[in-house]
Amino acid sequence: MNKISVVLLFVGNILLWFILAPFVILYGPFDSLQLFTVGSIVTSRHPQIAEFFMPESKVAAITQSFGQKNISVEPVILNKDSVTVDQKNHLRIETVEGKYFNGKVMLVEDPNQVQVAVTRELGTAGQRLSQMVSDHGAVAGINAGGFYDPNAQGNGAYPDGITVVNNQIVHNRMGNNPAETIGFNSQGKLVLGNMTESEIVSRDIQNAVSFYPNLIVEGKPQINGDGGWGLAPRTGIGQKADGTVIFVVIDGRQPGRSMGATMRDLMNIFLEYGAVNAANLDGGSSTEMVYHGQIVNSLWSLYGERYIPSAFIVLPSKTTELNLAKN
Repeated sequence: MNKISVVLLFVGNILLWFILAPFVILYGPFDSLQLFTVGSIVTSRHPQIAEFFMPESKVAAITQSFGQKNISVEPVILNKDSVTVDQKNHLRIETVEGKYFNGKVMLVEDPNQVQVAVTRELGTAGQRLSQMVSDHGAVAGINAGGFYDPNAQGNGAYPDGITVVNNQIVHNRMGNNPAETIGFNSQGKLVLGNMTESEIVSRDIQNAVSFYPNLIVEGKPQINGDGGWGLAPRTGIGQKADGTVIFVVIDGRQPGRSMGATMRDLMNIFLEYGAVNAANLDGGSSTEMVYHGQIVNSLWSLYGERYIPSAFIVLPSKTTELNLAKN
């Protein structure tokens, strides 16, 4: 066999593998690989890819079974050698690590410093998190709720569900229907639930966005098995019994550094930090944490910051007492 034939055979085998690989993964004998792959795809920016290779009913069956699987729980490592303490603004940033991920945790002692911000061009265009934080004179922030895209622009102009800013409902896609709500009431308590606009008003919710799933509700873990969302960049928010707000961002889709976290991983981080309530926020290429104008985590997107509709921001502290540095 001459050299040209060898090269052609090699190239042919590579092409054949690329063609067959998705079918081997999705239909092959490795159930765990199938479940993981489908879970990761359907929670990405392009969930329709899974349905290109298998019927929608099959995708639904796989993701449902994935959430019920018994899995081994990997330990969460809190890296105390990488800590930033901001005594002036009563917040603390730590590094958290797992078997497949790296991320950042921000602890904000006073929940009254936390509020929702939305893009200044609501209904027209989203905004970068760093600019949103700067516009509001905030110290820090994370991305918050999801968005829908009626004009296929992909620019984060329309927050999904119901969005509340400083006791004003600024956007409601749901009409009279309920939305999965993640928000703070006037007492600074993080409140989670499926609420209509009228229920949000009656429960005195001051700042809120919509996303899912809930991770911990009134001290009770909510995630079964792995959670059914695969590995991906994650953003979450939680709160301790003493009112301390917990922001978590987990980097992902970065081989050799951080592949991402499952929903159970994210829940376990909040449990490690003593959260009594916690919820998942929009993740993927939206996942981001900003502090004093700097991006704290490692963004997945090659294009940098994504244009998003909403954020949880941290306003400067008005008090002088600090407990976080002692934790």
